[in-house]
Amino acid sequence: MVRKLSNMDASFYYMEESTTPMHVGTLAIFQNSDDELDYDSLLNLVEQRIGLVPQYRQKVREVARGLGRPVWVDDADFDITYHVRRSALPRPGDDEQLHDLIARLISRPLDRSRPLWEMYLVEGLSNGRAAIFIKSHESLVDGIDNMEIGQVIFDRKPKPAELADDLWMPEREPGDVRLLAGAVMDLVSRPRDGVQTLRMATKDVSATVGRVAQGAGKLMSIAWSAASNAPTSPLNVTISRNRRFAVASCSLDDFRRIRARYGCTVNDVVLSVVTGALRNWLVSRGEPVSASTTVRALVPMAVYLEGGLESIGPDARRNVSSFLIDLPVGEPNPVVRLSQVAHATEVHAHSGHSVDAGTLVQLSGFAQATLHAMGARVATSFPQRVFNLIVTNAPGPQSPLYSAGVRMTEMFPVPPLVKNQALSIGVTSYNGRIYFGLNADRGAMSDVDIFAAMLNESLDELREACS
Repeated sequence: MVRKLSNMDASFYYMEESTTPMHVGTLAIFQNSDDELDYDSLLNLVEQRIGLVPQYRQKVREVARGLGRPVWVDDADFDITYHVRRSALPRPGDDEQLHDLIARLISRPLDRSRPLWEMYLVEGLSNGRAAIFIKSHESLVDGIDNMEIGQVIFDRKPKPAELADDLWMPEREPGDVRLLAGAVMDLVSRPRDGVQTLRMATKDVSATVGRVAQGAGKLMSIAWSAASNAPTSPLNVTISRNRRFAVASCSLDDFRRIRARYGCTVNDVVLSVVTGALRNWLVSRGEPVSASTTVRALVPMAVYLEGGLESIGPDARRNVSSFLIDLPVGEPNPVVRLSQVAHATEVHAHSGHSVDAGTLVQLSGFAQATLHAMGARVATSFPQRVFNLIVTNAPGPQSPLYSAGVRMTEMFPVPPLVKNQALSIGVTSYNGRIYFGLNADRGAMSDVDIFAAMLNESLDELREACS
């Protein structure tokens, strides 16, 4: 049986352009003083675990003339060393050099002739550290049937149980005649799907992707046609293929204390901190900011972070939502900003628009990249004119993780950047801290590192208000 890309997967595959690579990433930092995490140990680990994510040994095969959706086929020439790569910074490499490297890596589209993922071991970091950076195409990770590879190479124990040998043999790739025959049969039996596929194959994605997203029963769908246009913002410009990447991190306890003080959620505090940083950034650029100025954020994955990933249970459907929110960047008082954000999220929490999160109950381990991928998928159900930026918010585990026996100390999401938007913000929690990953256009937002510092300044404003 040939497995076709779903309509949603195909839309991500076809909508990719040189300026908007459609991959989601994770940057994990490890304390590697004894050099236990080296290239050979990482390669062996991936070889042992890749059988748990079989789609990572498959590539996309297109159907001639776009008559049918592309299909997944085993890569008969699969080369693990092509996908698991080694990189190094000149010792002692600092965080700025690491972020420059990540910016270059996320700027490059994945090789479509091979399985759509890459993993890098970055050596040479200062203070005995090493990093693993993973990027996977959106069509490869759907958060429902297909997990992200980070979920199987990051462990909860330094020495996890051994797995049985993976005796994989690629299946024979189907010929052109077979694929065309199947496509013709689909066109006859399901002509509407056929027209949709042809539109995507001819790059008429805008006419189909919203329909596809709305039809995906496992993800949130919302009638957005009546939504008003987002405010004019320097965040919405024509972007290039080049990126900048910056990060920030904060104590989760600070967010919890503010939550307890003002009776809101940790997620409200996260969005309020983002709002304060956006305000300060606009002011630093000399942009006009009045009392009524707002920035509209699409929050496709608003997961309450109090208990981290372990807190997701049978009521997960109530904890995962997707909505548009006007962030009150014109409000100078941080407590009033928080109150306004909390009120807006409370309204959305009772609106009934929620992601089907049944599968989240079954997720374990390091699932944040999968959740960010799901959030990006939800974003495609909205036209770009109705929001200024995306803020994906996903929980991670609140206990240490390990890879090849080495402890992870930090991890940052690397969200995708969509067309005509200069900034995308990923937020996640891990082991008592909250981590922000900022993917920005290199030209339009050359000061993204300043914005990262402003996130901590915005949190300081709220903390001072609590004291």
